[in-house]
Order: sequence, then C-alpha cells, then structure tokens
Amino acid sequence: MDSAQPAAPDAPAGPAVGDDAFAHARTHFIEGLAALEVGRVEDAEHSFVASLTHVPGHISTLINLAATRLALGRPEGAIEAAAQVLAAEPDNAEAWFHHATALGQLGRHAEALAGWDAALKAGGPAGPIWLRHGQTLQALDRPLPALASYDRAVEADPTLVQAWTNRGNILREMHRLGEAAEAFREALAQGGDPDLHGYYLASLGAHVAPSAAPAAYVQTLFDDYAAQFDAHLVGTLHYSAHLTLTEPLGTLGRVPYASALDLGCGTGLCGPRVKRIARRLDGVDLSAGMLARADALGVYDTLTQADIVAHLTALAETSARHDLVLAADLFIYIGDLAPVFAGVRRVIAPRGVFCFSAELADNDKQDFQLLNSLRFAHSERYLHALAARHGFEVLRADQAPIREEQRMSIPGIFMYLTPLGTAD
Repeated sequence: MDSAQPAAPDAPAGPAVGDDAFAHARTHFIEGLAALEVGRVEDAEHSFVASLTHVPGHISTLINLAATRLALGRPEGAIEAAAQVLAAEPDNAEAWFHHATALGQLGRHAEALAGWDAALKAGGPAGPIWLRHGQTLQALDRPLPALASYDRAVEADPTLVQAWTNRGNILREMHRLGEAAEAFREALAQGGDPDLHGYYLASLGAHVAPSAAPAAYVQTLFDDYAAQFDAHLVGTLHYSAHLTLTEPLGTLGRVPYASALDLGCGTGLCGPRVKRIARRLDGVDLSAGMLARADALGVYDTLTQADIVAHLTALAETSARHDLVLAADLFIYIGDLAPVFAGVRRVIAPRGVFCFSAELADNDKQDFQLLNSLRFAHSERYLHALAARHGFEVLRADQAPIREEQRMSIPGIFMYLTPLGTAD
C-alpha cells in the first residue's frame, strides 16, 4: 500500500442520501479518481471535497482525500480526513495508514509509531506497515528495534526493496558487514537500483568502488536531511570544516575576492563567512532542499541546482571567471577528483584561489577509498599529484579534524591552490 494510492472506488451511497445528491457525489468521486490516475492531484482534491458536500462522511471518499492531501504535501489536511474515518470506523487500517504517514511527515514520530501499531492491529498489509514502522523507529534513533521491524517486513513481503536496503544500512552502521552485504544483494535481486546498491556494496569492500556517489543518492539524502542538517552536523558531529577552510582566506593576499563560487554549498554554512571577503558569491548544489535553506540566508547572489562537474563545464563556456572557488566537505561524495580539478582550472581567474577540505585516507598508496561510512577519503599524495597535473601550485596544506564520528575525530586536510606562476 502506498500512502498516496487511492482506495478502491467504492461509490458514495447511503440510505439517507437522495438520488440527486448521490448522483452528484458519485460524479465528483469518479472525477477525483480519474484526476489522480493522471497526476492532477489538486483537481482530485477539489473533486473529493465536492463529493463530500453531497454525501458527508463517506468513508472511501475521505480515505482518497487523505491520500491526495499527502501527495500534495498537506499532512494536516490528511490527518483531518483520516480522523473522520477513524471516528466512524476505529479499526479502519487504511485510515490508520494515512494518519500515521501524515504524522511522520510532520515529525511527530512517537505518535506515528502508535498509528502503525494500530494499522497492524486493524489487519493492514503487514509488509508495507512493518517497513514504515521501521522507518519511524529509525527517525526516533532506535536502530535495533527498527532492524527487527525490517525483519518482519521482509518476512511478510520479501519483494520490499526499501526494507532490505534500510536493513542493510543499519547492519552496515553496526559493522555487521557480511549481513549488510547479504541484505544489499537481496535488494538488488528484488529489483533495487544497481548504482545505489553497488555503491553500498562497494563501501563494504564487496564491489568495485564507483568514481563518485550516485547523484540520486546524494540528492535524496540531502533533500531529506536539509531541515536538521546544520543542527546535526555542527551540534552532534562537531563539524568544523567550514570554519577551518574559510579562516585563512583573508591572509592569502587576495582580499577582497571579486567573485566566489561555493561548490556543494549545501545550507550555506560557508556563505556568511565568504560574503564578508567577496563582492559576489554564487552557490551550486544538487539538493533543492539544501538550496532553499541557503537562499534564506540572503548572502548568495545566485544559487544553482546542478551537478558540480556539469556546472563547471557549462561555466567554462562563458566568460565568467571566479577568483575564489571553495568546496567544503564536498569531496566525501566524489572519489575521482580529476574532473573537478579540471573544471575548476578552466573557470578560475589568474591569482585565484581554489580551496577545499578532504577526509584523509589511512592508506597513502591508494588515490581514494570508499569507507564503510559511505564517504570517500583521499590520500594526501593523490591531492598533491592532482594539483600539479592540473596546473596548480599549493599555497598551503593544513591537517585538521573535519568532524567527529562515535566521539572520534575524523582527520582531514585543507588545501589552498592557485594557478601556476601566480602564487606571489
């Protein structure tokens, strides 16, 4: 069962309903179902509401209205429609499904968990409900009970790719790597995305590492993460790369920078600090959710949703050049950095500065490693070699922690490059 999927088209009827009212209600109801089928969700909502004006309280119409409002991103309205059903039929599993989904969208996860329990008790489809039960427990930071819920989900319905994937990621984070690999392979066998699950398997050493994280993975991760990103990254993980990276920029003899480009700008943690020393500041990121947060800061002149390398390629075709390009904590999602270095070299101005942070690999013989954490780490040797290959010289390279993980500092490197022959 999908949270936005309509109920069976049970036409409005009832002993107290007149023929005309019934006919109008039925017409609007069928119009609503037809609109849903072709993705005209707003029209579907109008039709279901119109149907209810003729036959108030009709169960099937209310359930479809709840699903439609979820699809519109209006969880409060979905709760209202589902609650009307539950007042009349307390054991309606479909109403509980939509009710719990809406509570989850509102971040009311403890209440949502009770809703999933009620949906199970009411006899709803076990596999999809246990899947969402597990997702809710993860949102409540209860990974072990969530793992048990995913076990119940795949037991009830072995074709649930998302349950296998979520199960694998919990096991990966618990360092039960063999079991995690089995879960990811099962997700693949059930039709899971090959690029995504190949990436997960590569992080366990069970597959060849790709050159970068799949774009869809990064985009979805940060769209979902945007609202709590700053609080979690800075408050919980003690992330400080944006501070460490931007601190020396005023000491390199280039201030003020005429134009700065923030690659992978995210929510804009670097933005306010860079704007103090740059006349113009542009940002680019894959995630629309993150860009919306960055835009709210009011410090970026432009913000673009795009792949980093594609953006640099397009920019190189114009006359625009930047004398500061920065990438804070971006390279943990990119293994092969050669396309990025090549792109930056084409758009950077003479005497410009290209600065970035990178997580340091523990093996300097490898160019990069994909870690169990799903992050790429790079060797210092590789970063220096890339700089030389692409016509940069190193102004400075500092080693410092980037963040904490399980109360352990994650070692990083912060490098500042300039086109060859322009260091002075």
